[in-house]
Amino acid sequence: GSFKLSYYNEYKSYLSLTMGEWKHSLFGCFDDCGICVVAFFVPCVTFGQNAEASGVTSCVVGACCLFVPLINIICWLKIRGAIREKYSIEGSLIGDFFTICCCTPCALVQEAQECKNGPPSIQRS
Repeated sequence: GSFKLSYYNEYKSYLSLTMGEWKHSLFGCFDDCGICVVAFFVPCVTFGQNAEASGVTSCVVGACCLFVPLINIICWLKIRGAIREKYSIEGSLIGDFFTICCCTPCALVQEAQECKNGPPSIQRS
């Protein structure tokens, strides 16, 4: 009992030192109004830019993927996962899936802001 709890607390502490968080919250769309406006009116452009910045595919291919049902979700999961991996952001495939499906525009803007601002700083306590 107490060994498992102790191990869990140590692991949680380790993750807090090694894993970062998104620099902008999911609902921080207006932190960068330029990205927000582009993502609202031409989401394929922002999606393509995110695809290229994450290293998943080129901007044009990424933009085109947004228009193909099912492929767009698969591609988006790869992009969001790649961004999380690139910037050492804690998360999971299931979390990404629900974020994309439930908060689509916010997820798109959050990813674009992360790519624009670079890696998050890891805070040590």
